[in-house]
Order: sequence, then C-alpha cells, then structure tokens
Amino acid sequence: MTNQEIQSIKQRFGIIGNAPALNYAIQVAAQVAPTDMTVLITGESGSGKESFSKIIHALSPRKHGQFIAINCGAIPEGTIDSELFGHEKGAFTGANEARKGYFEVTDGGTIFLDEIAEMPLGTQARLLRVLENGEFIRVGSSKVQKTDVRVVAATNVNLLDRVQAGKFREDLYYRLNTVPITVPPLRDRGEDIYLLFRKFTADFSEKHRVKPISLTPDAVRLLTRFRFPGNIRQLKNLAEQISVLEMEREVDAARLTTYLPAAQTSQLPALLPHGAGGNDFSSYSERDILYRLLFDMRRDMTDLKKVVLELATGNAPRPAEAQELLRQNSHLFSNLGEASPYPPAEGPADTNGYFLPGGPAAPLRVDMTSANYDDDQDEDQTEDIPHETEEETLSLDAIEKEMILKALKKHHNKRKYAAQDLGISERTLYRKLKQYDLESA
Repeated sequence: MTNQEIQSIKQRFGIIGNAPALNYAIQVAAQVAPTDMTVLITGESGSGKESFSKIIHALSPRKHGQFIAINCGAIPEGTIDSELFGHEKGAFTGANEARKGYFEVTDGGTIFLDEIAEMPLGTQARLLRVLENGEFIRVGSSKVQKTDVRVVAATNVNLLDRVQAGKFREDLYYRLNTVPITVPPLRDRGEDIYLLFRKFTADFSEKHRVKPISLTPDAVRLLTRFRFPGNIRQLKNLAEQISVLEMEREVDAARLTTYLPAAQTSQLPALLPHGAGGNDFSSYSERDILYRLLFDMRRDMTDLKKVVLELATGNAPRPAEAQELLRQNSHLFSNLGEASPYPPAEGPADTNGYFLPGGPAAPLRVDMTSANYDDDQDEDQTEDIPHETEEETLSLDAIEKEMILKALKKHHNKRKYAAQDLGISERTLYRKLKQYDLESA
C-alpha cells in the first residue's frame, strides 16, 4: 500500500498523525478488510481502537451491512447472553416477549466487541460456536439459528495472561487472533501529540467561536515528553480544559505544567508479589521490615568477617568463592560510609587494587601484616593465632539503636538525611530517638 493511500484513509476517518507504527496498523487494517477474517485489535485504553474497526468495516464487502460496537465490560454478566444472542418469551423474569440479539440483527454486517477480555466464560463458549460454525441459540430456546457476521474484537489487556489465569478460553483466543493489529500508545507517537493537540484546540475554537490556543516551543517540548497514560482521550480533555480556562491564548511551559497531572510513576520501592522472588513485605509493619533488613545486613556482615578471617590465617576459600561473596556483600561498605574493596562491576584494578569499569577482574589483594605473619620464623615454631569471635547480640532494640547511631554519625547528626539513609520517615526517627533516649545525640 502506498503512502498516498494511507493518507487517504486517514483523511476519510479523521486520523491524525504520521508515526510509523500508526501507519503500519492502518496498512494492516486496509489489507485485511476485504476478507472475512477475524481481527483482534490490541492497544491501551483511549488509543483509538474503535477507529480501526470502522476502517475494516468500511473497506470490506460488508460496508452496506450494519455495524454495531458493543462494550462487553459495560453489559452485566446476567444479561450479556440475551443482548448478544437474543431470548425467547418467558426465558427469564422480565422476558415478556421474544427479542433478537445483536448477532441476529447484524446478519451480513460487522460486530465490534470492545473489551473482549471482560466477557464471561459461558458467553465465550457461545461466541466460539458463532465464529466456528456461524450458529447460535437464543436464551430459553433449543432451536439452532444461523448468522453471517464478521467479528472484530479489541482489548487493552494481555489476553495470554488472562488465558493462563483461567479467565479466558485458549481456543477462543487463537480463533480471535487470526490477524492481530496493535495500536501504538500516544507516548510512542512523537510529534503526533502536538498535531492532535492543535486539532482538538482548533475544533473547540471553531465550535465555540474563540481564538485557538497556541503553545510556545518550550511548552511543545513539555507536551510531547508527557507520557499520557490516558492516551488520545486524555489529550483531548487537556486541550479542551486549557481552551476553556486560559485567558491568555499563548501558553508557555510553566503554565502548561499546572494542567499536567503529577508524575505518573512513583520512585518509591515496589513491593514484589508473593512468590515472585524476594520477601513479601505486604503484611509487615514498618518496624518489622526494618528488623528484617537489619538481620539480613548482620548476617551478611558475619559471613564477610569469616572470609576475611580465613584470608588472614591462610585458610582461604577458593578464589572464585571469595570473589563472589565479596562482590555480593559490597553494599555493606557503602552502607557504612566506607569504600568498597570489591565493587560489584568487574573491571581492571587501579593502583590500590580496586576495580574500574570494563575489563577483566583484578586479583584479590590481602594485607597479611595484620595476621602477625613472620617470614623468618621456622615452620615448626609457627603458632596458631587464637581468634575469638565476639558473640553477636540478638536484641532487636540493640541492633536498631546501633544502626540509628551509625546513621546519625555518618550524617553529622542531621536527622533528615539519617532518616533517608535508614529508609524511614523523620517522624519515625524522632520517635525512635525518644524511645532509646537518644534525643541529645
């Protein structure tokens, strides 16, 4: 399909934009339209999936037949079978007369099933029979009826995930997904964002007879960098809102910022779902989480002490094991405000034996002077140096108090930064200081 033909389709159906992914989706829709193949349109909510169903219907031999768009998520589960396939008189309470369903009414036309993932499993079985044999049965009837309807489905979720969760039939998924079309989200369409904004503001100004809104270059850059989780629907609402409220018809970046929602993504640590690896902290309080982190850190430090002790006495583990253990525990040095002797990234060693980015790992260097090793001593006169391991305290309060003191010392008693380092709020830190009588610290 030529670029001119794609542009012609855009003009006919009011599609704005020149993003390559958008052009490809239009090309696929135009190619599959003359056939009777089932199409599954995927894309985020508000990205314009219904426009593609209209393209498919209008360019198909069924263009003179009826086109019906149905939102499967908006029909109650108890009535969706009746809506789609019809019912007989007396089939259920309130069925005072027989009624034709959408599949019977649109015989020879096209049905667009939006939010297909929300369709109940029982209705999915009925839909599968229509797709495979063109047959359906009204609710409350035993008579099989025929229909010739083309189905175009759409969803904003991953249907394979729904299949694995047992909420969507696998055979129906493969029957619907004969020809997939992916509609790109607005954030991936680059300059199309500003083109659509201008279109919406121009339509608003024409309708209400006001001067259209214009954006300064810095405002255009801000607009095109915004993620727009609501896609085209959100952009249209934004354009109309600015058109109504702004007295100055030229909007700069500072003014545009007041209309954009706060950042859509949070920088806070995410809780992993249970069984997805790591600990499940969802049922723990802030105090419990802190204790668990302190215990993990204590255990890692104990393992590291053992390795250093073995290196000092000459009973060192294999180099690969030592290097891996030191690399895994390198974060302990950064937590204590000290330089790590074994950073996690492999690289060539500098003059002090530390790693630099890139290149092979440097050999492990151990200072043997602390072990009181004397080359002049005879092997027979060598004595084992006793090493007494200090008994680790098991008091949670003592561990917590020790970590608070270390954080305060590290940040020169600046409680705000100490609280950030500990991963707790300032209010919690003040409460802990009062609890352990450290307010003067």
